[in-house]
Amino acid sequence: MKIHKEGRKILFFTLLGLLVVNLVLYYFNSEHLTFNRIFSGISLIVFLLILQFFRSPYRNLLLHEDLVVAPADGKVVVIENVEEPEYFKDVRKQISIFMSPINVHITRNPVSGIVKYFKYHPGHYLVAWHPKSSTKNERTTVVVESLAGPQVLFRQIAGAMARRIVWYVTEGDEVNQGEEFGFIKFGSRVDIFVPVDTEVKVELGQKTKGGQTVIAQLKTSNSGSFFS
Repeated sequence: MKIHKEGRKILFFTLLGLLVVNLVLYYFNSEHLTFNRIFSGISLIVFLLILQFFRSPYRNLLLHEDLVVAPADGKVVVIENVEEPEYFKDVRKQISIFMSPINVHITRNPVSGIVKYFKYHPGHYLVAWHPKSSTKNERTTVVVESLAGPQVLFRQIAGAMARRIVWYVTEGDEVNQGEEFGFIKFGSRVDIFVPVDTEVKVELGQKTKGGQTVIAQLKTSNSGSFFS
């Protein structure tokens, strides 16, 4: 287990601030030892909670060009056919994964291929399960032409707590399945859009692990039944 680079500065200044406040309390409020100890305990809990937000566990990545792997840890909250208005402008199958504050917040490439489209959208911070969060919240949209052929769109979406999206890809980049493409600080949601004939391999409510859980299998002229 290691600490992700996106959290190192936040953790340093959080630790520094908590230490300063605690030292000031113990120096100027020494007669209220019980209160100081309770505050110290709360400070430790706060720091540990923020620490776990930025953990970066080792993952054995699953690699196969026909498969779409989960881009994030979390829970599957949407599986449905919808109109995708930004890039495809037609009906696609949407699979959405909700990331709670206790999940790992790294986002990973669901497929290998070439980035054909990237756009960052500033926006609001509605709760991640709000129906309009996919189009109103701060978000990024990435489209990768997969090695299997079909294009896959995936979208980082900020929520009520997540107010900073980080990305590491630009148009024209070659990306590898399972590798990091970004980070959503304090979690939120990732949407994936695939062709409607894609075979979904997860169910609503199922827990996912980024880079490991297979969420779908793309239909191609030479794709086999990977799971048979």
